Amino acid sequence: MDFLQTLKIALRALRTNKMRSFLTMLGIIIGIAAVIAMMAVGSGASYVISQQIASIGSNIILVIPGSTTSGGLRTGGGAQTLTSDDVKAIMSECPSVALAAGTVRSSGQVVYGNMNWSTVIMGGGPELFEIREWGVTSGRSITQQDVDSAGKVCLLGQTVADNLFGSADPIGNIVRIKKIPFTVIGVLERKGQSPQGQDQDDTVFVPLRTAQRNLVRSQRTNNVGALLVQAKSEALLDKAEEEINSLLNQRHRITGGKEPDFSTRNLSEILAVAEQSSKAMSLLLGAVASISLIVGGIGIMNIMLVSVTERTREIGIRMAIGAKKNDILLQFMTEAVLLTLLGGLIGIALGAIGATIVSNILDWPTLISISSITVAFFFSGAIGIFFGFYPARKAAGLNPIDALRYE
Repeated sequence: MDFLQTLKIALRALRTNKMRSFLTMLGIIIGIAAVIAMMAVGSGASYVISQQIASIGSNIILVIPGSTTSGGLRTGGGAQTLTSDDVKAIMSECPSVALAAGTVRSSGQVVYGNMNWSTVIMGGGPELFEIREWGVTSGRSITQQDVDSAGKVCLLGQTVADNLFGSADPIGNIVRIKKIPFTVIGVLERKGQSPQGQDQDDTVFVPLRTAQRNLVRSQRTNNVGALLVQAKSEALLDKAEEEINSLLNQRHRITGGKEPDFSTRNLSEILAVAEQSSKAMSLLLGAVASISLIVGGIGIMNIMLVSVTERTREIGIRMAIGAKKNDILLQFMTEAVLLTLLGGLIGIALGAIGATIVSNILDWPTLISISSITVAFFFSGAIGIFFGFYPARKAAGLNPIDALRYE
C-alpha cells in the first residue's frame, strides 16, 4: 500500500467521524494556540527590553555618590562626592574610556504661558547626549559653548513638549524653570520607558553649569550628581571600571580600607540580566502552555485506542486480503499525525489571533516569529507520532482470525 492511498484512507476515516475528530483535535488546538500566544507575548517583552537597552546607550558605566563619614557621622548615598573635575580626570587618565559626562538632577515646574508641567530637570553637556545616543527631532542640541557660558537654554523631552505646546513648534519660545526664563533650542527624540519603567521623555535638559549654578542646591557649584562613562568597547568595560575605581580612590584619598565615597555600576550587565530574565519568562510561559499539548496527546491516544477497538473487524478483513502489519501500523499512525497537524494549523491561526487581541487590548507588543510557528507545527506532528504509536502498534499486532471473529 503506497503512502497516498494510506493518506486517502486516513482522511476518509477522519471525515466519517467529524465531530469526534474535532473534539480529539481540541486539546492540540488549545495547546498550540496557547504556546503561540505565550511565546508572542514573551518575545514582545524581550523586544521591549532590548529597545530599552538601546535607549540607554552602549558600554555604559554609571558612577554614583556613596556614603561619607564626617565627625563620626556616616551619611548615605545622597552625599555630593563627585565633581566636574572627576569627569575631566577620567577622560584624561583612563585609556579604556571613550567619553565621560557629569549630570545633575532636579525636579520642578516648567511653565509656558498658562500651561505648566512638573518634570525632571537634568543638567548635562554634549558628551551626555553622545553617550546616550540621543539626538533631536527639531532644533539643535546643547553645545560646549552653552555649558561654558552657563546659557539659559533648554532641550525638551517629547512628553514635556506635548504637554506644554501640543502640536505647536516650541523652538525659540521662552519657558520658565523654577521662575528662571530659558529659551527652547530643541526637542529630543522619543526614547520611551527606561528599564525601571520611567518615562525618559518626561525630562528637560539644560547646560550642566547652568543647572549647577541656578537649579540645584549645592555647597559647591562644581558638584555633579552622577557620572555617565562610556567604555571604548564592550570588551573594555571591566577594564574601564577598574581604571575608574582606581583613579577615583586616588583622587578622593580612599586608603587603608576606608569605604569608598562612590560606587560604579555596569549598566550593560544589569540590563543583560533583565533581558535574560525576560527570555526565561518566555520559556516558562511556553512550558506551561505546552502542558495542554501533553493532555491533548493523551486524548488522541485514548480516541485512537477506541478507534482500534471499533475497527477491529475492518483490520481483520484487510489483513485477510493481504495487508501487512506495517500497512496497518502506517494507516493508524497517519490518522494520528493528521489529527495533530490539522489541530496544529488551527491552533497556530487561533494563537496569532489571540496574540493580536492581547496586543490591542493591553497595548503590549507581541511578536510572532516564523521559528515559533515552525516549531509548533512540527511539535504537533511529533505528538501525533509519539501518542499515536501505541494504538497503531496495537492495531498492527491483532491476530487476523481473532479480528475477523470480533463482534
